[in-house]
Parts: sequence; structure tokens; C-alpha cells
Amino acid sequence: MSNIIGKTMDSLIQALQPLSMTLFFIVPLLFMLGLISRFRRRLPYPPGPRGLPIIGNMLMMDQLTHRGLAKLAHKYGGLFHLRMGFLHMVAVSNPEMARQVLQVQDNIFSNRPATIAISYLTYDRADMAFAHYGPFWRQMRKLCVMKLFSRKRAESWESVRDEVDTLVRGVAANEGKTVNVGELIFSLTSNITYRAAFGSSANEGQDEFIRILQEFSKLFGAFNIADFIPLLSWIDLQGLSTRLPKARQALDKFIDTIIDDHMQRKKDRNNGSDEANTDMVDDLLAFYSDEAKVNESDDLQNSIKLTRDNIKAIIMDVMFGGTETVASAIEWALTELMRSPDDLKRVQQELAEVVGLDRRVEESDFEKLTFLKCILKETLRLHPPIPLLLHETAEDAEVGGYYIPAKARIMINAWAIGRDPGSWEDPDTFRPSRFLKEGVPDFKGNNFEFIPFGSGRRSCPGMQLGLYALDLAVAHLIHCFKWDLPDGMKPSELDMSDVFGLTAPRASRLIAVPTKRLICPL
Repeated sequence: MSNIIGKTMDSLIQALQPLSMTLFFIVPLLFMLGLISRFRRRLPYPPGPRGLPIIGNMLMMDQLTHRGLAKLAHKYGGLFHLRMGFLHMVAVSNPEMARQVLQVQDNIFSNRPATIAISYLTYDRADMAFAHYGPFWRQMRKLCVMKLFSRKRAESWESVRDEVDTLVRGVAANEGKTVNVGELIFSLTSNITYRAAFGSSANEGQDEFIRILQEFSKLFGAFNIADFIPLLSWIDLQGLSTRLPKARQALDKFIDTIIDDHMQRKKDRNNGSDEANTDMVDDLLAFYSDEAKVNESDDLQNSIKLTRDNIKAIIMDVMFGGTETVASAIEWALTELMRSPDDLKRVQQELAEVVGLDRRVEESDFEKLTFLKCILKETLRLHPPIPLLLHETAEDAEVGGYYIPAKARIMINAWAIGRDPGSWEDPDTFRPSRFLKEGVPDFKGNNFEFIPFGSGRRSCPGMQLGLYALDLAVAHLIHCFKWDLPDGMKPSELDMSDVFGLTAPRASRLIAVPTKRLICPL
């Protein structure tokens, strides 16, 4: 029996000898390869607060605002790292780091992050704002720049002028009374974008559409644990599994009806009925197809085809991008002027000299209104329309000697960069005259000290139309009217706090009393 066991053991040892020799060589080799891989990858992450196992820095979620991140930047520097669950986040808070991300390595940082809610509500990134960088996004941007926001598209610019006229008449009707200026301005910008998107004949559905937008805005910002720890997707404290489908169904019902009406009008026009003014839906339907297609042709008409989902998602981009952002900038400009009576007096004096008190401002006057331009630039420096510009890495990257992994969320703090003490003297003070000096940074995207509209491939495609609305509205409101704060309030008592979201509007609406300033009818 013992002989049999001995022979069996000898056979087993002989059989295992090749395996043991193999393991003798492979295990050290794998160990060395692991060390090499770790060494090659292991540039350090950017500095940042130490996190806990699994959840990382999720206990600091309330600090992921423009102000909270600016405070953290004072401690950790212009490039710092946070880990929220399994998601890496990197905050960029100074001009040089912004240049690295938006210009030097723009090709790596040109994607947009999207939460589960955003992906669902944009029909799986069927829009332009959240689509990943690539051929389809490039052609969609070209379509938006050349068609939707082009100066040649007279209807959009006309809607701005008409709605500003309506605003002026509304303020004049309440002369000497306390006016909720913030509400009037929000109505102005929502009217402009709604009319540009759907046409002037569609105003009867505007209140319903604003309600849909408001629900979308809440869902975009809602906390979802699954965005950070996917294994916990079954936890749904906000009821998103019910709210998301309900919100998208409401949008589908609303915009599908409008698209069907536009398609029928197009057929009627083709059958010889009178040509009507076109809106953005008409422009997008010119590229309609049942299946999305793209090629890199220079001929835009043949380079891209859009589905219904693309059209609906792009319309949502226009409404979000053109309503609250512009309204916030207009309201902040007026607030800063009322808090700085000397600057208000100076710009109104400039308007009186250039335009006169016997007529309203015209577009041809803008080039001569130097101090007005300074006021608008200073407003955009202190209150950028979108305070945090969100990007995502397409692959692993190195910035400033630090490792940034693929799919990391990059938060470019335009608010903090505009107040960077290394770039601006007395950065937290409203001082429009700083822009009268030579060599002061401009906001067109090439000076990374001042990026209210972003820079590079993902810069705002609707910037020119937004600036036109900002220029026209502010110029008319301060030229046509004198403004006083209600109930004897002093300028220093104005509430200058903001609320963080897609934009950073005033925490409370601006309230003021207008008095007619011009001698001509309004």
C-alpha cells in the first residue's frame, strides 16, 4: 500500500514540475510588470482633501458650488482633486490651469459630463450641450452657429428688439411704483427665447413650457446616489424613477405637437400658401430624418440629419441656455449699478451725450457707448452667466505634473477665475473703469483670466445673441428710466448673495422704483 502511495506522489511531483518552473518565472514577471505599470501611471492626483473609503469626499457635496470650490482652492491650489464615490472630480480655479484644459489639451477635455438624469432627459445626449465631442457634435455646433444663432437669422434678433420694447412699455406703465425688476427681466428673456424657438404665434403655450423647464431644472440638479456609487442605484430618495419619465413625457407631448404643426405648415407652404417667418423649429426640420446621420462634408445640408429626439433636445438647450443665463446677467448689471450710484450717474451721462434724451438707444449707438461696455464686462467678470464650466476627460491626462484619469469631471470655476487676485486688482470690487485701461483681458475666449462664456471647442455658440440681448436690455432700462431703491433703502443695504445652480442668480429679486428719464414717448 505504501509503495502505491509513494509511486503516486512521485508521479504527481513529476507532473507539477513544469508548472512550478513556469510559476517560478511568471510570478516575478507579473510582479515586475505590476510595479512598472504602477510606476508609469503613478503621477500623483492633484492635491485635495483626504476622503473616506468607498464614499471618498461625498460628505463635502455641499461645497461643490462656485463659492465652496473657490474656498477650497485657497487651501489646495488652482488645481485640486476630489473623489465622490467612484467619480473623480478636478476643480480648476486659476487662469494658467484653465489654459491647459481649454487650449493646450482641448482635445482631451472637450467632452461633457452628464448625470443619469441629464442623459435620460436629453434623449441619451441627443443635444449639443451634452453630446460627446466628435463628428456629430461638430456638425451640430456648425448648424447652431450658422443657422440658429446666425446674425443672418433676422427673426431671432428682431424678437430681442420687440420684447425689449414690450419691457420698456411695461416699466413705463408702472412709473413711480415699486416694480419687481427681476421678474420683468425673466419674462423678457423667456419671451425672447420662446418666440425665437417656436414662433410668435405660439405664445399661448408658454406658461406650460416654463413649468416643464422648471421641472427639468430641478431634475438636472437633483442628487442621485447612483451617479457616484452605481451599486446603490436601488436607493431612490428623490423619486427619480417616477419623475424622470413623467417629465420627458410632458416634453414629448408639448414639442411633438409643435413639430407636427410646423411640418404641416411646411407642406402648406410647399403647396403654394404664403411664406411665413421661420423659427428655430423650422430651421431644424430642414435637417429632419428618421435616423440620425453625419458626415464631415462642408455642405451643411448634406452633412447632418436630425431625428425628432435631436430636435427636441436642441430646443431644450436653447431654452435653458438663453433664458436664465441672460436674465441673471441683466439683473446683476442693474443691481451693481444701483449699488454704485457714481457709476450709474456716469453711464447715464454718457447715454445723454451720445444718444440724447429725445430718443431711445439704437444698435448703431453701441460702438460709441464706451463706459456702458465697461459696465457689462465688469458684470460678466463678477457674475459669469454659468459660474462652473463642466468638462470631462476623454482619456488619461497630465496637467501641471498631476494625473487626471479618463472620465474625470472637470469643474472650471469661471467665477473664481474672474476674481483671481493674481489677475485683477481689488478683484471683488465692482469697478467698470478698470476696462478703460490698455491691455485688460477681454471675454472673447483668448484671455483665460476672463472666461464668462467658456473657451475653445465648448465655448458658448449663442454668445453673440446673448450679448445683444444683454446690451439692448440694460441700455434701454438705464437710459429710459431713473431708478431708486424702495422704502428709503440705501445702496449698501442691497442683498448681493446668489443662489447656485446652472447659473448663479440673485438670491432675491431686484425691486426698484422707476421714473421716466426721456422726454420722448416710450
